[in-house]
Amino acid sequence: SKILKGFESPYNATVVNKMNDAGAVMLGKLNMDEFAMGSSTENSSVQKTANPWDLNCVPGGSSGGAAASVSANTAVISIGSDTGGSIRQPAAFCGCVGLKPTYGRVSRYGLVAFASSLDQIGPFTKDIEDSALMMNVLSGRDEYDATSADIPVPDYRDTLGQDVAGLKIGLPKEYFTDALGDEMRSKVEAAVEVLKGQGATIVDVELPHTDYGIAVYYIIATAEASANLARFDGVRYGHRSADAKDVKEMYTLTKSEGFGPEVQRRIMLGTYVLSSGYYDAYYLKAQKVRALIRRDFDRAFEKCDVIVTPTTPSAAFEFGAKSQDPLEMYLNDIYTSTVNLAGVPAISMPCGLTDAKLPAGLQIIGKPFAEAEIFRVAHAYEQNRGFDMGIAPAGKV
Repeated sequence: SKILKGFESPYNATVVNKMNDAGAVMLGKLNMDEFAMGSSTENSSVQKTANPWDLNCVPGGSSGGAAASVSANTAVISIGSDTGGSIRQPAAFCGCVGLKPTYGRVSRYGLVAFASSLDQIGPFTKDIEDSALMMNVLSGRDEYDATSADIPVPDYRDTLGQDVAGLKIGLPKEYFTDALGDEMRSKVEAAVEVLKGQGATIVDVELPHTDYGIAVYYIIATAEASANLARFDGVRYGHRSADAKDVKEMYTLTKSEGFGPEVQRRIMLGTYVLSSGYYDAYYLKAQKVRALIRRDFDRAFEKCDVIVTPTTPSAAFEFGAKSQDPLEMYLNDIYTSTVNLAGVPAISMPCGLTDAKLPAGLQIIGKPFAEAEIFRVAHAYEQNRGFDMGIAPAGKV
């Protein structure tokens, strides 16, 4: 973001300290949508990031650079954040593994806040084993983050290699509607057959409030963003307008110059839904529907151990294809945002290539703090899917 141009953080995020302590070698920082607001990394204030599978296509977002770096073979692992799908969607577009942990499983200390009740940090990796290894490093209670959970961290590698015989895998009909492209449907259904062939039982589950997910997400997320981004005012750090005649004009010009169009749009939306006369109609109602969405998952998990869905309705799209239509762009989160609203963990992993040689993503959703179960199912699929994704074309250069 231009509003933070020249700013250097005085401290590391907890996840960075944990990685340093574990011996990781940090290569640098990666591109992303401004303040994590976007699904294509086109909202960055700097250069665009291309998809390593097709340089004319977006890598997804908001953590597009993190996904592209792993996919392009320039890094073994990377770190991103997921507020409504910002790890899983770019992982799906770029053909790598991306995990959104349970809310509270990984410390958010040092993460620039977008929507504090939704944000969660997670890893991008090349395979499931590396993702499990990363979670061993990143997880755990942090005294600097009051929202981090004081729950013991298992060795996530312990479940790798265990079969899935007897496990119940839920398929929600709400995720397999006409909005899902035919190619993506066939790839996901083929993945389900692989798991079924390994002894898993497939059961139908219902998530009846899924259709409200996008609306609820973009009310709650923008409301929290409006509050969180108020601190970027040009007073103590970052960009400050040089043309202001007084304090009021300094605030106005600083934010107009520093924030990009999408960030401004979401701040205005969030301020509107929190304003007097509209709070009950929008924000309060959205919180009530969020509770219903969380209850949907609780009830679904009474019938199954994990839920399997597509990660995205389609494969990666070309630059500019949706950037002029915010609503069309927002619909990229249709299969991911409810996971954040419910606070449950989910992983995206490759399940093949489309006819256009672009990756398709399989999403596996688990119960709260059941990342180990997700890894068990994901690893079983990875080891038995019968194909190797190979290296993205840009990664061969």
